[in-house]
Amino acid sequence: MTLVFAHRGYSQAYPENTMKAFKEAALAGAHGLELDVQLTKDGQLVVIHDEKVDRTTNGKGFVKDFTFKEIRKLDASYKKKRLLQKEPIPSLEEVLEWMTTNQIICNIELKNGVFPYKGMEEKVIDLIHTYKMKDRVILSSFNHYSIVYCYRIDQEIETAPLFSEGLYMPWVYAQSIGAKSIHPRHTAAPNELVRASIEYGIAVRPYTVNKEKDLQRFFAIGCSAVITDDPVKALQIRNR
Repeated sequence: MTLVFAHRGYSQAYPENTMKAFKEAALAGAHGLELDVQLTKDGQLVVIHDEKVDRTTNGKGFVKDFTFKEIRKLDASYKKKRLLQKEPIPSLEEVLEWMTTNQIICNIELKNGVFPYKGMEEKVIDLIHTYKMKDRVILSSFNHYSIVYCYRIDQEIETAPLFSEGLYMPWVYAQSIGAKSIHPRHTAAPNELVRASIEYGIAVRPYTVNKEKDLQRFFAIGCSAVITDDPVKALQIRNR
């Protein structure tokens, strides 16, 4: 059965990449989460998608210019005002600690394409070891050098290259870099590509699959997982 991963948590209904969005995704029955990590000025791993805090919080500026203490003061529920309380930007540690209370899988996307964030891979992998989450975490990135580096540090942690354009025989590419899965943009994942990859033992988890017809297509061909903003809708369609 195709698994359902909540993209930045249950981001259709709750502020993306917040504990609220992750907890609501788990309550909705999502099998996994997808989240993004960056580093603060003082080297802390925080969960936020953009290099800047402007779009998702009431602050302005680059994540890398805030200390952890400063970034925690921002309100990440700012754009979804119907929430009464403030939602801080979570630390990756906070998410992994919460994961010890459930069985959810977590796809951690390393956001190191714009700023290389020195030492990020080691920090992420150290935390995965601390919380004994090796078998419940997938590391992905558009920066394929970074996931190859992760694979070299610990070959037991699953890695997945992200790509948005068509890739020729991506299962061969995945095998060549030690990746057990691929995360293509849904438009770059035709049925033949999904089937062939799975046949060669490479899992396929397309992103961000929100339209009913796209969800139906991936469920029908037995795709490994879909990454979606609306896990409730995806699960309803899957369970039909």
